[in-house]
Amino acid sequence: MGDERVRELGEELNRLRAQFKIFYEITQALRTTLKLDEILYIILTGITAHQGLGFNRAAIFFIDYNEKKIKGIMGIGHLEPWEAEEIWRFIEEEKKDLYDLIEEYHQIKKAKEKPRFFELVERLEFPLSERAGLLYRAFSEGLPLHLKKSNREQFLEDPLYKVFLFEEAVFLPLWAKNQIIGILFVDNFITKKPIEAEDLNILNMFATQAALAIENSKLFEDTLVRAHTDSLTGLWNYGYFQYKLDEVIEQSLRFNKSLCLLMIDIDDFKLYNDTFGHLEGDKALINIASLVKNACRRDDLVCRYGGEEFAVILPAISKEDACEIAERIRASVEKSKGLFKRDFTVSIGIASFPQDCQDKKSLISIADALLYRAKQEGKNKVRFRN
Repeated sequence: MGDERVRELGEELNRLRAQFKIFYEITQALRTTLKLDEILYIILTGITAHQGLGFNRAAIFFIDYNEKKIKGIMGIGHLEPWEAEEIWRFIEEEKKDLYDLIEEYHQIKKAKEKPRFFELVERLEFPLSERAGLLYRAFSEGLPLHLKKSNREQFLEDPLYKVFLFEEAVFLPLWAKNQIIGILFVDNFITKKPIEAEDLNILNMFATQAALAIENSKLFEDTLVRAHTDSLTGLWNYGYFQYKLDEVIEQSLRFNKSLCLLMIDIDDFKLYNDTFGHLEGDKALINIASLVKNACRRDDLVCRYGGEEFAVILPAISKEDACEIAERIRASVEKSKGLFKRDFTVSIGIASFPQDCQDKKSLISIADALLYRAKQEGKNKVRFRN
């Protein structure tokens, strides 16, 4: 065997060692959390970091079988070469390793604005059909799809190409329990470095581990949701209400935005229960819970506070807008004739943070006091501080 061949084999061995070291480190990092967003960030960081697989951009799309859509979830990368050069220079100067980059995700979550590519991917949504182009092809074939620069003219009209403008890319289906749960997109948009066969091998190995980590995270989050859900109404329960109110107050302080809390009580519910029985009372609670939720915004947190009482956390809202939502809830219940054995109304108290108070305990206390005032003044009313 010649010296040149020995040198080539040595380089190949070193490359394989480096790849498996990276693969091991990423796999270990995936074991540090069960939170889905953190899992996704570790996956994408492992693919794009210089200390990882070193690709320029990576994005994850989930398959929503219920809505029949392919949804962009998260992406790491750059839209312009100058962005990449600045970031790479910073990483080199700061001597950041893979775990340092992962830790920075917590800062990204807190920031008012996310990186441009991150936000772009989050906004993308395609039908689960041939109209999704290459994403759907990777999904329907269930195999890695490698698009090369030499056949670029074949995908110039692809909907994702029109957004990402890639010259060469890989689409990898993420399999879990004999079902594709997502698609991983990878390219070298900045460096134009070709994606070789050995790159595909390590990406395939990584995609398998990533899909398993995502599936485990989803199972964990499903369990967590069930633990924090009221079994009767399907709303968030009292424990989750207390936890989320702390979180929303913290966000309110950080971003200098007000929030409001609605405390809602079903008028004369005990009389209804005593007259028609607990089974009919449970049916009424379920229907009223649905009316309350439908009258709120998508990001509002509707909770069963206890018994016949509900609490609604309204993030980033003025008191005036909160009053509109409260009035919508009140009117919706009042007009719900025919759903119950007798008509229902609700009374509502509204407290605003930081306009009315400066802490969680006071916020709940004020909303509760205003609810009691609405009851005293004849019920079927909304009350708030002027």
